[in-house]
Amino acid sequence: MSSAIAIVGAGPRGVGILERLAASAPELGPDGLDVHLVDPFPPGPGRIWRHEQSPLLAMNSMAADVTMFTDETVVCEGPIAPGPSFWDWARTLRESGDPDGVLGPELATELRRVTASTFPTRRLQSAYLSWVLREVVAGLPPGMRAHLHRTRAVDLTEDGEAQLVRLENGRVLRVDAVVLASGHLDALPTDDERALAARAAEEGLVYLPPEQTTDSDLSVLAPGDTVLVRGLGLAFIDLLVLLYEGRGGRFERDGQELRYVPSGAEPRLVAGSPRGMPYHCKPHYDLRAGRPPLPRFLGPAAVDALIASGGPVELRTQVWPLMAKEIAWGWYHELFCGHPDRVRLPWPRFADRFAALDWGSDAMTELIADAVPDPVDRIDFAALDAPLAGVRAPDLAALQPLVRDRISEDLRQHTDPAHTPHLGAFVAMLSVYSDVTRLAGSGVLSPRSRAVDLGRWQSFFNGVASGPPGFRVRELLALSRAGYLDFLGAGMRVDIADGGPGGTAFHATSASLPDAPPVTARVLVDARLPEPSVSRSTDPLIAALHARGAVSEEVLRDTDGTLLRNTGLVRVRPADGALIDAAGRVHPRRFAVGPHTTVKVAGAFTRPGMNSQSLRYNDAVARAVLRSISGADAAAA
Repeated sequence: MSSAIAIVGAGPRGVGILERLAASAPELGPDGLDVHLVDPFPPGPGRIWRHEQSPLLAMNSMAADVTMFTDETVVCEGPIAPGPSFWDWARTLRESGDPDGVLGPELATELRRVTASTFPTRRLQSAYLSWVLREVVAGLPPGMRAHLHRTRAVDLTEDGEAQLVRLENGRVLRVDAVVLASGHLDALPTDDERALAARAAEEGLVYLPPEQTTDSDLSVLAPGDTVLVRGLGLAFIDLLVLLYEGRGGRFERDGQELRYVPSGAEPRLVAGSPRGMPYHCKPHYDLRAGRPPLPRFLGPAAVDALIASGGPVELRTQVWPLMAKEIAWGWYHELFCGHPDRVRLPWPRFADRFAALDWGSDAMTELIADAVPDPVDRIDFAALDAPLAGVRAPDLAALQPLVRDRISEDLRQHTDPAHTPHLGAFVAMLSVYSDVTRLAGSGVLSPRSRAVDLGRWQSFFNGVASGPPGFRVRELLALSRAGYLDFLGAGMRVDIADGGPGGTAFHATSASLPDAPPVTARVLVDARLPEPSVSRSTDPLIAALHARGAVSEEVLRDTDGTLLRNTGLVRVRPADGALIDAAGRVHPRRFAVGPHTTVKVAGAFTRPGMNSQSLRYNDAVARAVLRSISGADAAAA
């Protein structure tokens, strides 16, 4: 009898788990192993990367920065099984001429234009992810088989040790272990969102709540409408693409800038957020000095010492100084070694003095000021986190050039190779992210740090490291200059109030416009994904498990029992993603991975050559799953 595993979710995360299962199965797996991948969306790309979306939507990573396979830099227990990155795959396919004819003429044309530094369309990434799945399945070790189920998993029960996965099509899979890898999960609206939607409906207003932008019904945003948009992250970028180019507008070169040529079907957007600016632009250059020597200050030794202390550890006061110093180390390594003409000390002397000083100390500030004469060459965490701090304008029109100037300068610094220290800091942030994740999973962080500081760190990381490519920034600047996009500024607030002659409407204000009248509109879009929530999940499997107490969501309380925050995340054991139920018990044969869990890793795929956290975690989970079924003899029904 063969053993069996079900992976619920066949997108990049589920495929990554399958690849790691295949790598370790010869060592840890039973003689026969069936793996069932369950997903109503196309296996490989899954929901987010499926081919059936606008061809205008692009990846947020360059072609050379995407891989699904381990390489020699990945430190994990399982075998290293190298495979082609997106860029390797694209070059090989271009040379072979797409012998299987899977691309079609549109993607074949794009493939011919792709370079290592271009941002491919999501449709081309979909083709890569589909190929990865085929490659993994074709390379399964003897005795291991994969089965694809294009349907939804709706429940999970047990019969002794056997796990029974009930599918929407009526079939029941009898397996030995289950991995939930569904990616972002939709959720019912929060109480505030529900109240806002109800009030909007009463007043005849239009409100689009948080959801995947590609799944939103944007037809309700009529040409000429003034639309308030809350959120300036990646969902906002997708919204711009679909509302402007997606409705027939186009961008033309106008000297060094772009000019927007309208189609006549456009609404006018007024957009704001807590920061008031889009995420920082992606760097468009390579490191001149090579990868910084990382980790240096927040590595295994430092994290081990914090864990050994037993806690409570305060992230903001105890860990942030090490995090900031590590990120600055990446910045200054690239500056001193890649641009030595812009500093007053050789790198070895600066590095020794830097290492000996505490981050934020007067001596550190003095060292940097003396060694780095130009302020633009000094890392500024406050400016990175709050780029509109102190910016005030009397009215909306006066604010626009102020915001555009800052966006333009950010674009310049992330596309001009004179400013490669930004990339050094980015690489260091990835290292820091991995170690903070391990620290967070150890249980030593104080409840307040988990409730507040981790969220602030995630927000900072997203704003600095997850921004749009440069061509998207140029497009949004063109839309702003053309009058189709206005920035409301930082500290956006929205309510519903009497709009005067226009009747009741949404009213939006911001800290950047303290004395200006509110901007009013009859349409509001919350341009972001729903917050994760086990208790409000619309996923039938998660909802069923939660109703029985078989999954639990993270609820953070202070030492006196005061509720700090309900994160909504699925509680899992940090080391391997094993599910934790409502009674605090760890299930030996149920696992979960992805952004809906308490273990945060930076994306389902990764940059090659970076000792990727996501690949390391996939490996740890896969090996734990295989160990959980050692000796099991249940089979897929």
